[in-house]
Amino acid sequence: MLPITDDMGDVKVATVCGFPSGNHTPQAKAFEAAQASANGADEVDMVINIGLLKEGRPDLVEAEIRAVREATRGLLKVIIESAALTDDEIVAACRASEAAGADYVKTSTGFHPAGGASVHAVELMAATVGERLGVKASGGIRDYATANKMVEAGATRLGLSGTAAVLAGADGDGDAVDQGDY
Repeated sequence: MLPITDDMGDVKVATVCGFPSGNHTPQAKAFEAAQASANGADEVDMVINIGLLKEGRPDLVEAEIRAVREATRGLLKVIIESAALTDDEIVAACRASEAAGADYVKTSTGFHPAGGASVHAVELMAATVGERLGVKASGGIRDYATANKMVEAGATRLGLSGTAAVLAGADGDGDAVDQGDY
């Protein structure tokens, strides 16, 4: 990654560690985060190792998140791949994220075969973290109605790859979509 320069204005730079599988070691994720932060990244997203949750080891998930948190200067968003998790695993991932000092929990990379964001997952994540952490709904949000449902469910940010299509469906008042980070 090239160093970020001061002439970028108000543009925020984000990067992702452990993408897309999350199966990287905590040390590798922390190294990626440290390098990205040193090069000027404002936000770091990390993909957790969902296998650790499936094995009943949220303590190891918390440890990997903490390692990345310590290496990150800016915001830390933790991608949990909610579509591949049970409700109990989603709650455990959110609790581990909060305990480790994350700023956001995020539904998905958008690349997992199990799918992206769902209203149910966003509601569960928001109920678990309250207002203490942000909730980013990401993956599969392709229209205004879905974006609005995610915000109503508790998303404080939206991850959109088709922003123009989503905004095209807005009724002109900008509610819901104004709250996302498209």
